Amino acid sequence: MAQVVVLGAGIAGHTAALYLSKLLKKKDGHKVIVVSPRPTYNWIPSNIWVGTGKMDRKKVVYKLAPIYKKVGVDFRQAFARNIFPEGSADSVRPYVEIESTLPGHEGEIEKVEYDFLVNATGPKLNFAATPGLGPSEGNTTSVCSDLHAVDAWEKLQKIIERAKKGEKLRVISGTGHGTCTCEGAAFEYTFNMDHELREAGVRDNVEVVYMTNEAELGDLGVGGMVFKQDGYETTSRVWTESLFRERDIHALTGCAPTKVEEGKVTYEDLEGDTHELSFDFAMLLPPFKGQDLKAFDKNGEDITSKVFNPAGFMKVDADYSGKPYEEWAPEDWPRTYQNQDYKNMFAAGIAFAPPHQISRPRKNKNGTVIAPAPPRTGMPSGVIARSVAMSIADLVKNPNAKLHTAAMTEISATCVASTGNSLFDGTAAAMVMDPIIPNPSLHKNKGHRHPTRTRGEIGLFGHWEKLLIHYAFVYKAKALPGWSLIPE
Repeated sequence: MAQVVVLGAGIAGHTAALYLSKLLKKKDGHKVIVVSPRPTYNWIPSNIWVGTGKMDRKKVVYKLAPIYKKVGVDFRQAFARNIFPEGSADSVRPYVEIESTLPGHEGEIEKVEYDFLVNATGPKLNFAATPGLGPSEGNTTSVCSDLHAVDAWEKLQKIIERAKKGEKLRVISGTGHGTCTCEGAAFEYTFNMDHELREAGVRDNVEVVYMTNEAELGDLGVGGMVFKQDGYETTSRVWTESLFRERDIHALTGCAPTKVEEGKVTYEDLEGDTHELSFDFAMLLPPFKGQDLKAFDKNGEDITSKVFNPAGFMKVDADYSGKPYEEWAPEDWPRTYQNQDYKNMFAAGIAFAPPHQISRPRKNKNGTVIAPAPPRTGMPSGVIARSVAMSIADLVKNPNAKLHTAAMTEISATCVASTGNSLFDGTAAAMVMDPIIPNPSLHKNKGHRHPTRTRGEIGLFGHWEKLLIHYAFVYKAKALPGWSLIPE
């Protein structure tokens, strides 16, 4: 009999919990516990549509408790605070301290023991990294959560109304710090916003600007791609630049916003020069950091730096030696996502610490880092979480079982940037990376990815694909009949 605790209920945590509930039956004495501070699950990829008014928030948010009750998972609405992987003076078993967010029980501390732990806490949205960034206390909006997306749409509607009255306005979409990830989400929101402005008949009155920390368009935090399109070889840079030209979107690359005031963003470029750009609306994504989790040994000594990297992400089976860019290798990246000091702990999705960036690291003359962090959201999070769940289930049955692997140097990912929501006039830019991280040991060609499976296409079919993904994964998240047949 085993007790498995999953911290987090996003794409990675929820996926891990569902598979664990399937593989470790409650009737056999096993117990799966999910700890998450929010009572709901948010299908984040569709927040883009919520943020442009094409989808109601209710279609991307679902209550977790009924889902977990159905599959036999114990749900605790709480923050994970402290991990004791060696137990403590009053507990032989490892445990995690959680702080309740359940109404009427806020702040109550509970000790939850575990045999295996999955850290899938996702990112802490670090708006504070850039003064003035963010929808709550800052001067920008976001689509990182369902509520942020609602805020974005409310503010964008006001822009549309002003533009209809003849005002000349400027809107910005992009990354709000030099080390952001998720450029794909900013890219997608930019084109959805452009689509919405055109549909409202006000595009001529609104300048659309894409601000990104990518050194060049199409980098997307993965070092760019070389792929096939319509039978021809091209690069993600050329492919992306053509999209921006076609839609008259002004792109600012190599940007590190340093301050956002009302109606104005100050940023540094790769040369180290400082610029200011005025705006009437700005959706700028924050950089990510790990959640505020600490770790202690059995004597109560703080071992947080042993378990987590400085950004708060859990260390796993990766090379954290800090070798120079020229020496980076595919083998640096994790395969099993098992913590090397505590073999019963795993990390999935954004919660694991990457060994280094995928894109070339860059600093300007001021020492400001302007380079995308490695993307680990969406499809990779689900694939990794399933692999971790399968490893744990096998270890429960056989302590010497071979672990499952999901190396980002071997698995692929699909990114679909869709605009509109109609089956007949929507469109999408669809990209496939195979693998996510260039792997010269597998692929000797230019770009070091599969020469035909790595590709980019534009058209209505991609929009159908995005709609299919939305409904399929909502079905899967609700654990409806046959959910496990839907691939990650």
